[in-house]
Amino acid sequence: MIPAGAIESVRATLDEIVRRSAEICRRTGRDAVQIMEVCGTHTMSFAASGLRGMLPDTVRLLSGPGCPVCVTTPGDVDRAVWFARQPGVTLVTFGDMMKVPGSAGSLSDARALGADVRMAYSPADALELARGDPQREFIFLGVGFETTAPLVAATVRAAAREGIRNFSVFPLFKLVPPALRAILARRDHHIDGFILPGHVSAIIGLDPYRFVADEFGVPGIIAGFEPFDLLEALPMLLRLCRQEKAAIDIQYTRGVPAGGNPAALRILKEFFLPAEAVWRAVGAIPDSGLAFRPEYDAFNAVRKFPGMPAHDPPEPKGCLCGAILMGRILPADCPLFGAACTPETAVGPCMVSSEGACAAAYKYGLTETSRWKKSRRRQEVAVRS
Repeated sequence: MIPAGAIESVRATLDEIVRRSAEICRRTGRDAVQIMEVCGTHTMSFAASGLRGMLPDTVRLLSGPGCPVCVTTPGDVDRAVWFARQPGVTLVTFGDMMKVPGSAGSLSDARALGADVRMAYSPADALELARGDPQREFIFLGVGFETTAPLVAATVRAAAREGIRNFSVFPLFKLVPPALRAILARRDHHIDGFILPGHVSAIIGLDPYRFVADEFGVPGIIAGFEPFDLLEALPMLLRLCRQEKAAIDIQYTRGVPAGGNPAALRILKEFFLPAEAVWRAVGAIPDSGLAFRPEYDAFNAVRKFPGMPAHDPPEPKGCLCGAILMGRILPADCPLFGAACTPETAVGPCMVSSEGACAAAYKYGLTETSRWKKSRRRQEVAVRS
């Protein structure tokens, strides 16, 4: 049972969100304050908790590129399948990559056709498999953001120290701040503020986001993942939106130190260099990926297995995942959503991933579009405030 005091606190917070967002709309002449929740976990939390449906129409939530599965290109899925099909090779991956479609099927399809593809909860699981079968090659599919990359680096360090040579990584890591720069560089982005990812920020801290406010004048709040975290973060962000000078702040202080995680940052710098990366339906973004330093190329599957296909197939016809990831449209704007594209017949990764915007919208019945049909009740609340 929720304490009465908590209910009153939620009501007061929602009233503040209504009031502050209405003030910003009156000042700007816009119909809504557009807020991008960058992280896929935030997307799911907003939807699963019902909080999204409690917000006034003067607050418009847009999904961002913070779902590592969603930003993995069809070409990279094809290359992962190619690795899995090499003789004597086992590809080890997180489970949410299994059903992401490439141009000729998914890793799940490849396994059904005889490829040795195994699911793991950690890169350490892949290393353990390599220890147990030294005659076979094990490749870990390195999909993830700044949160995952230090774990992979630590696993490579363990492999190097133990002299394990039948373990390598296909590095597909992405970095969040450069993606935000790419979004903001588009003059038509119309984003008023960011809910910034808690997990990534626990590694990198606050400083890598400062350019968002300093160069582009857009505020951001690093938020936790519980509904009460998000409910607290929204009015914090709206207060920043009203200020003349943009800033970045932390709501998730229990999990995110301003300086990040020094040990994780050190191991990232030791094993990786920034590199250009291609984001699904977005394109190449400079310094938005991680490449192994030359001294660790023995653990780079791309170097270890020459001949990997370089062709990048086009996006599936009609799929608008790229526009959704850039915050330009909502899932229900895609003509495939809920028809040709469902969790059972997914066309794009936003419907496959457990953190995908389309998966969240489908599961929780979020059928609103970018036109945002308004309810009279919410309009009246905004006017009265």
